Amino acid sequence: MERLYNTVRNKVEKETSQKMEYTKLNNGIKMPMAGIGTFLLSPDEAENSVLSALKEGYRLIDTANAYMNEKAVGRAIKKSGVPREDIFLETKLWPSFYENEDAVEKTLERLDTDYIDLLLIHQPAGNYIAGYRLMEKVYKEGKVKAIGLSNFTKEGIQEILDICEVKPTVLQTEVHPYDQKKELKEFLAKEGIKIQAWYPLGHGDAGLMKEPAFVADGSKYKKSTAQIILRWHIQDGNIVIPGSKNPEHIKANLDLFDFQLTEEEMKEIVALNKNETYYHQTPELLKKYVEMVPPVDEQK
Repeated sequence: MERLYNTVRNKVEKETSQKMEYTKLNNGIKMPMAGIGTFLLSPDEAENSVLSALKEGYRLIDTANAYMNEKAVGRAIKKSGVPREDIFLETKLWPSFYENEDAVEKTLERLDTDYIDLLLIHQPAGNYIAGYRLMEKVYKEGKVKAIGLSNFTKEGIQEILDICEVKPTVLQTEVHPYDQKKELKEFLAKEGIKIQAWYPLGHGDAGLMKEPAFVADGSKYKKSTAQIILRWHIQDGNIVIPGSKNPEHIKANLDLFDFQLTEEEMKEIVALNKNETYYHQTPELLKKYVEMVPPVDEQK
């Protein structure tokens, strides 16, 4: 029976790996290049989306304390039947919890898991040094497999690099064809830090989605504009976590590994860069983040 189980599981893993590309983090951990994000999803929506994603072959799931859906993500993982060790689970600590010694323990409880694959500092706000020290502690204890940062600038990343005992593995930040973060990516590459894109599709910008280069490539490869953009990200080294509650979109957003953009097509997309962001980080906004305390224990 065990032999049969292993044969079936190996077949499933082989089929899944054929639909996925991976990157190796600076501590040797393997991370999928594409996953599903749960930002702005209600608990019910997050649970349904993650279940749908895992069924389609996704193995990277992104959530956060502030999304108020960690419990739902944990439920979906349990309901899916996919072995926990086959899933790369990522979440983020919120600023108001950076100085709480039990912040990670409570996060583990909400997710109903023994460990987190990747834990990030969500915002460069408040006492993020204390938050990073806490992440280093739980990393050394084996409760977290890798740690990293979210929404940090080059200067903020350097501040962490100057004091850290455990190097960040990933920076999650806004990246899309209109804001390709070329200079930041060069800095990260020298430090061995991978970049992960949120808003990989440009926050649904109609102008971006109608760019002639994407329309032409979509016609050539019989793919949607979204699939062309996500494929560009992956070939450019950006880990992507597009969010959706539409099962058809979830399925399509993983259908990225049966074609390859040419060097010329990649250059055409690079030429679209405007260094334009949709999210604008300000001191006032960061201050609000510190004052905001998500009622995480009240989530469904």
